[in-house]
Amino acid sequence: MSMTRRALYRLALGSAAFLGLGGHASIAAAQALRTTGPLTNRDFEPLGGQPGPGARPSVEDFDYQVKYQRAFEAALWAMPALAIYRFRAAALEDLGLQDNDIIAYSGVATAKLEATTANASTPYITAFTDLQAGPTVLEVPPAGEKGSLYGQVVDAWQYTIADVGPSGLDAGKGGKYLFTPPGYEGEIPEGYLHVPSPNYRVAFAFRSVRGPGMSEADAYGYARRLRMYPLAEAASPPEQVFFDPIDTRYPTLPLWGRAQFEDIHAIVTVEPVKPEDKLVMGMLATLGIKRGEPFAPDPVAERAMIQASHDVWFFLQDWYDNFPKEQLYWPDRHYASLLQADENNTFTWTYDDRIDTIERAAEYFWCTYMPKVLSDSPATQYMMALADSSGAHFEAGATYRLDVPAEMPVEQFWALTVYDRATMGFIYTAEDRTTLSSYDLENMAKNDDGSVPIWIGPQAPEGMEANWIPTAGKRPLPAMRLYGPMQAFNDKSFKLPDFVRVG
Repeated sequence: MSMTRRALYRLALGSAAFLGLGGHASIAAAQALRTTGPLTNRDFEPLGGQPGPGARPSVEDFDYQVKYQRAFEAALWAMPALAIYRFRAAALEDLGLQDNDIIAYSGVATAKLEATTANASTPYITAFTDLQAGPTVLEVPPAGEKGSLYGQVVDAWQYTIADVGPSGLDAGKGGKYLFTPPGYEGEIPEGYLHVPSPNYRVAFAFRSVRGPGMSEADAYGYARRLRMYPLAEAASPPEQVFFDPIDTRYPTLPLWGRAQFEDIHAIVTVEPVKPEDKLVMGMLATLGIKRGEPFAPDPVAERAMIQASHDVWFFLQDWYDNFPKEQLYWPDRHYASLLQADENNTFTWTYDDRIDTIERAAEYFWCTYMPKVLSDSPATQYMMALADSSGAHFEAGATYRLDVPAEMPVEQFWALTVYDRATMGFIYTAEDRTTLSSYDLENMAKNDDGSVPIWIGPQAPEGMEANWIPTAGKRPLPAMRLYGPMQAFNDKSFKLPDFVRVG
């Protein structure tokens, strides 16, 4: 016979399918073979069940490979929680504070605030609480001529559970926020703004915004009107503890390597597990991270976690080096909004059918404390310069110039801050300058058309020290903030010039 029975079977199967027999193809093929005689084992092999001829494994150590892959995905998945966890851990471990103590900066932050893309234009206020001890009260003063607050309260996954201030739940009237833990069934006292938290650890970060003609000292005084204490002590609240870290290193940046997974362990062993996160919890169990058990990875898991953590950092750096052009704020410029929201204009990347962990990790890699919903006319806009006017990436040691237009479309002020691209935090320099803003205009040189030239680089052009932000040899990440952006900015009819490389 010129054709084997197996080949004949395949031919008949294909012909039957071509003729539109659909699910009856295999029956038709078998019928076609009945005239060829009885079948033997030599005529058939399974059509599936094993790789094709020549297939080979790509790795020799499957134990390491599985643990590496799971560690890489877990590090991406945990990025929002990792970033906010380090804020609280540093407050307790490095500053020696306790939950419900309030950190209030007496002035704008310097490089000693080691935080992801923080601002250096308005004083910060932050605090943390642990609802395992019961509900917590946060008293917010009303907004007025002496100042106001702008900011968010977030849960352990850094998802906003309450906006605060004129654009928040209190609508600028102030009030008592009451945060309750998961599953809380106790009575909610009258007069409180109740915010149920899906997690136990809660954090807030506010900016104390100066009123017209007010000073940084006034903003600091306004911030010190905040109070935070357990609901159980509401009848007689304890004296509020404030801490001013203006001259203290506050290291809140996420950790990488083994320490990153120690932080993941500290998070997942306390916080409730959402149904959609059970798959990753299974991955973590492979690495030796289990609820109720100490962090004690085996040598293979530890090696895999360290390498995966480092690779995630390089991967996310590469993400921004190859930022999608369609997501640039202006198609013919090289700026991207710091706030890259999901398809629902929120910052969870959780949908009915999926969670986009890569996009979520990328956003929380360069930003913290996002609003609950990104509006079409946000109260602040943040433009991150990803390349110079030629489209080339910013380079360490190079010098760049930006001519800020004389008429910036802002109701309050603008501020240009330069970060270290490696850390997304401030750059330590001898000059201790991270930012220049419209508050500094009276001391800055102007162009003939009224625009303001600003240089960023390792050295200032001669005579232009007041118009210079030092980079100390670091690869820069410039960010233009607009507080109170006007319609021309929000509808993109105004365009900010690109940085030009000058040296």
